Amino acid sequence: MLGTPEDLEWGPVASMGEGAQMANIEGTLSEGAPFTFRLKLEDGYEIKPHTHPAYERVTVLEGTLHFAQGEEFNRDETQKLPVGGYAIMSPGDAMYGYAEGETMIQLHGEGPWGIEYINEEDDPRN
Repeated sequence: MLGTPEDLEWGPVASMGEGAQMANIEGTLSEGAPFTFRLKLEDGYEIKPHTHPAYERVTVLEGTLHFAQGEEFNRDETQKLPVGGYAIMSPGDAMYGYAEGETMIQLHGEGPWGIEYINEEDDPRN
């Protein structure tokens, strides 16, 4: 498979709500197979504390992602990840963050994959 950024089809992310868009590159998150997708986050977008059932591997492609481990959102505890920055989080590790400037990240891993928010009220699907 080969492609360019212009080939990507962006759409809303039900599990993240307004201010985030997703483009799938490969795989289906619900299947036990490799996946790769990109997220665009608007400036100031907050990723509320959450966990994933499998490893999360993130690379910052544009903008800046401020990211941290923990169950409580605290901007002062985040690490600034510029373009080229990365994070690898183990299954079940609580994490959160926010975007500085319009930020694009790429995530890849092995499904099945999903998101569970620490605080139910943070989940835009509710």
